[in-house]
Amino acid sequence: MEFDWDAENLAHIARHDISAAEVEFALAGETLDRGRQDWHDEERFEEVGVTALGRFIVVVTTWRSLRIRVVTAYDAPRELIKAYYGH
Repeated sequence: MEFDWDAENLAHIARHDISAAEVEFALAGETLDRGRQDWHDEERFEEVGVTALGRFIVVVTTWRSLRIRVVTAYDAPRELIKAYYGH
């Protein structure tokens, strides 16, 4: 899995106290697929995953030039954590 990181998306997830390493670890493991969204002619995907320290995060991605671009990532709300265990 190759990621498309730059100052913009790194700063955005940092505002949620999430690092690129946490996102990459969470997406490499088992995730809960929350489906796809269309956003201004761009297809985005939402997944819930778990970091190495057991933190549940929601990650929204899109594809750019055959790489995964993280649009945002934030702490998963309780109902999505429950859904993760139920999948």
